[in-house]
Amino acid sequence: MGHLYLVRHGQASFGAENYDQLSPLGQQQSVRLGQYWRDKGLTFDTVLTGTLQRHRQTYAALCEGLHGEASVGVTPLLWPGLNEFDSLALIATVHPYPLPKPDTPELYRHHFRLLRDGLTQWMNGVVSPVGMPSYREFRHGVVSALDHIRKNCDGHVLIVSSGGPIATAIGHVLGTSPETTIELNMRLRNCAVTEFAFNPKRHTLLTFNALAHLDQPEHASWITHA
Repeated sequence: MGHLYLVRHGQASFGAENYDQLSPLGQQQSVRLGQYWRDKGLTFDTVLTGTLQRHRQTYAALCEGLHGEASVGVTPLLWPGLNEFDSLALIATVHPYPLPKPDTPELYRHHFRLLRDGLTQWMNGVVSPVGMPSYREFRHGVVSALDHIRKNCDGHVLIVSSGGPIATAIGHVLGTSPETTIELNMRLRNCAVTEFAFNPKRHTLLTFNALAHLDQPEHASWITHA
């Protein structure tokens, strides 16, 4: 029996020109998770990450917390199937006009309402966002990582990815509808931990979206979603 930890990346740069980089808080969140695991005596036998910059930065910061420096730790297997969907391409399928910067609560909510609509149509095969695979192909990339772990790994395994792939992995294991998978996706917090048990035949969900490393009052303001 193995144990798989799926971690969503730390807070990225939502609303900036380049979303794909950790914010200073995202860096802190990731280091803190590594420190929490270090205090628990947890180490990893295998690590898979997506290839996006925020995935690599999150894993490096986790290693800093776990081992004292970012360059120490298991060399990750880079898995493109764990990369996130293109949220702007999805939104463009339902709102093909420029959007203002989401710098107010209402514009933020509007952004995610459009994203939810685009996700629903993409996952049900209604739209084909420019530059993106079909949802069936996206899902295959995620499931291929789970299959690799199930067939080739044991012990403690870590995946560092994004909300879309992690929600898709949970949806695959639980057999959820697209609509439920989207709800799971929208609930995932930055640096949250989801856990599966696995054996050569199957994965089983143990925990979802946990932030035990941020339980202390001084970390309450570190809990973020974007």
